[in-house]
Amino acid sequence: MKRHWILAAALAFAQLGFAQSDLELAEFYYNEGSYAQAKLYLDQIWKRTKTKKVFDMYYDVLLAMDDFDAAEKLVKSRMRNKNTRATAYVELGQLYVHFDKAMEAKEAFDEALRRLEPKRGSVIALANAFIKLNELDRALEVYTKGMELGVNDLDYQLADLEGRRGNYEGMIDASLRLMRAKPQYFKNIQNSFNRNLRIQDNPDLGDMLRTKLLRAAREYPEDTALSEMLVWYFNQVNDFANAFVHAKSLDLRFRESGERLIELAQTATRNEDYATAAQCYAYIASKGPENVYFFTARTQSLNMRLQPLLKATPVDREAIAELAQDYEFTLNDLGLAKETAKIAQDLAHIRAFYLQQPDAAIVLLEEVLDVQGLYERTAALCKLELGDILVFQDEIWDASLLFSQVELDYKDDVLGAEAKFRNARISYYTGDFDWAQTQLDALKASTSKLISNDAIDLSLLITDNYALDTIVEPMWLFAQADLLATQYRYEEARLKFDSIVTTWPGHALTDEILMERATICIEQGELDSAKYWLHEVIDLHFDDILADDAIFQLALILDEAEGDSEGAAALYEQLLFDYPGSLHAVEARRRYRAIRGDGLTE
Repeated sequence: MKRHWILAAALAFAQLGFAQSDLELAEFYYNEGSYAQAKLYLDQIWKRTKTKKVFDMYYDVLLAMDDFDAAEKLVKSRMRNKNTRATAYVELGQLYVHFDKAMEAKEAFDEALRRLEPKRGSVIALANAFIKLNELDRALEVYTKGMELGVNDLDYQLADLEGRRGNYEGMIDASLRLMRAKPQYFKNIQNSFNRNLRIQDNPDLGDMLRTKLLRAAREYPEDTALSEMLVWYFNQVNDFANAFVHAKSLDLRFRESGERLIELAQTATRNEDYATAAQCYAYIASKGPENVYFFTARTQSLNMRLQPLLKATPVDREAIAELAQDYEFTLNDLGLAKETAKIAQDLAHIRAFYLQQPDAAIVLLEEVLDVQGLYERTAALCKLELGDILVFQDEIWDASLLFSQVELDYKDDVLGAEAKFRNARISYYTGDFDWAQTQLDALKASTSKLISNDAIDLSLLITDNYALDTIVEPMWLFAQADLLATQYRYEEARLKFDSIVTTWPGHALTDEILMERATICIEQGELDSAKYWLHEVIDLHFDDILADDAIFQLALILDEAEGDSEGAAALYEQLLFDYPGSLHAVEARRRYRAIRGDGLTE
């Protein structure tokens, strides 16, 4: 008996080995494209092993050999299995489509739909079978019939299908139903809207989404997911004022500490919507000193009012002076402490560079640096600010000492890179161009784009006008004049710039001098003169490195100071087409689109 059992087991093992070898040979011939040889094995394998893998390979082989009868027989053999019957009719329809039998294909697809069972798994499987064939309208019929049969919880699949079909209204409707029923799908729905609607590029779809979201929010006011989606939507279209309304509502409803408002304020700031950012911070500050973000909010609400004033062309010094009073009131109200050091730093900057009170600014910063428990990074920032004021006061070497301290303390940090750049600039001001160039070369690869760009600009100025010129004096005079302009000693700066042009007419520094003249005029509010000098750069030095800077600066004057949006748009367009590699290209494209509301033909 034992011997018979061993013999039977050995025979079974041998048969299994042959079967495995047959399948491997079939796969080999199939992959080689030798379909006739593959079919010889698959004819036998299919009789023994009716797996999905074998079916797919056998079906592909029969199609490749144009063997319609055998393929039809193979597909129909799957109809004996109740679980695969409906999808088998889809496969049969696909076969008829392949052999140009349109009528038979329609009948097969209709039969698949008639055999649909009222089960969620069956509905999804049949719809997916149609989707695989790109029969998207048929897939929609499946979901529609499934819901008529009482099958629920199909909104996720339906939303995805409607997105594939380009029926964005249906996709939005299904997505909102899904979000109400299953809020955990919030991120999936966001991603779907991003992928399918692309509302930044399709404002009509954005309007449709906004309308449906607002309507749903009014109909279901208790559904906070809709408010969350509205905040997301308004962020996508840079409508931060409306995002603030809904974010504030959520903060109040959930009794939060203001985290979502902080995040919104930061996003608004990156997009230069300082007014909305200020609203966010003011709301958080209204929660009182016990709130964890109170000091940050009080500080940033002032800073958000300061930033647009500093960026204005020209700078509104009267408005800055009024804001300085609010800074002083806030500092007196809260007291000088480590939490208010940033307020004091900003106030010192205003006093030194806009109110002509550098001595008062220096005293204030020294008081900040003496504050007990002052954060180390805050101290470093105050040292950089103090160094800048000392440069302004012509105390160059004291400033360099402060910059060196920060550079040493933050060697592998953006603060260290910033301090290194300011020291390089001092070397430039004092005529030590070789050492300045050495420091700038090390900064060109800085992780901070702003520092890297500044280093590249100053390095190019030195390289183009000193390293290749045997006459050093023009560059030395230019650096001195540049320092005078930085110190707001504009008349002295003008005299030095003029002396270069008079003594060395046609010197390579001419375009830089024209740009400096324009910058001084802008600082003093003499916009007509500034435009004149900028046109000189554009017209006479269009092939020099400052031409794109001049175009962009002229566009800003037209855009912001004079309200000539059409003239500004023409200049932004000129910059993008004539100087596509310009550092101003990204901002110019953004501003162009904001004016024209359309894209550019690249």
